[in-house]
Amino acid sequence: MAANLLKTSLSMRTKLVHPTGVSLYNTAHGFHEEEVKKVLQQFPGGSIDLQKEDSGIGILTLNNPSKMNAFSGDMMLQLLEKVIELENWTEGKGLIVCGAKNTFSSGSDLNAVKALGTPEDGMALCMFMQNTLTRFMRLPLISVALIQGCALGGGAEFTTACDFRLMTPGSEIRFVHKEMGIIPSWGGTARLVEIIGSREALKVLSGALKLDSGKALKIGMVEEVLQTSDETESLQEAQEWLKQFISGPPEVIQALKKSVSSGKELCYKEALQSERDLLGTLWGGPANLEAVARRRKFNK
Repeated sequence: MAANLLKTSLSMRTKLVHPTGVSLYNTAHGFHEEEVKKVLQQFPGGSIDLQKEDSGIGILTLNNPSKMNAFSGDMMLQLLEKVIELENWTEGKGLIVCGAKNTFSSGSDLNAVKALGTPEDGMALCMFMQNTLTRFMRLPLISVALIQGCALGGGAEFTTACDFRLMTPGSEIRFVHKEMGIIPSWGGTARLVEIIGSREALKVLSGALKLDSGKALKIGMVEEVLQTSDETESLQEAQEWLKQFISGPPEVIQALKKSVSSGKELCYKEALQSERDLLGTLWGGPANLEAVARRRKFNK
């Protein structure tokens, strides 16, 4: 029986129900990623910068300050590249997303929006960004959006892909899609409903409820309003806030995040399966054995 249990446990280590790095759409859905990438390359500007700290915290910066950190085509491509890099960051535990020059993001670069004017273009871009932000949401890192200044349109949608949101005094979140004659298309509606519920989501998306930091805190859109609006100090404050969640070995924090993601997205039976599979990667591992030995020492 022990041999059978060991065999089962070993097989579980390589069988995750909900692996990272899996896209929502492929050619079966009429989505041709490489073709979309070629189109997005035509719209340069800005960058997505990633800094990895020894603490296991990554800082992902949306950097296009001349356009309030709006997403160019290049930035959309770079975001996917950074997500793939973070999927493979074995030492990572947490991630902060922020914008350069004290502004989060104003959404999509209007030059790209105007050029991609057909319904087919819109659907292709929708699938590309839904793929990217879903992979981001499933990262085995505990993530927080640091909202400084404005998070508008697609920028507001990006905040919903993070596990938590923090705002600085005077900042705001605005889903301005209705004013553009569209609806959120980066997965923002589905995630917003999960965060604040359908009634509040309708108020926010219709523009009836303006999310300054106070109102966002009141309806549960954000966890806290930070003490300062200073760019450097608020980032330091966000790092200190995040540290409460990431104490421990990276493999444990990452398994915990994967387990929560599975519990959120999968049906109950599949979520249990995923939890079991993840346990198989930790039970009897270095962190588990060290913790058990430490407990034994305390109990003497």
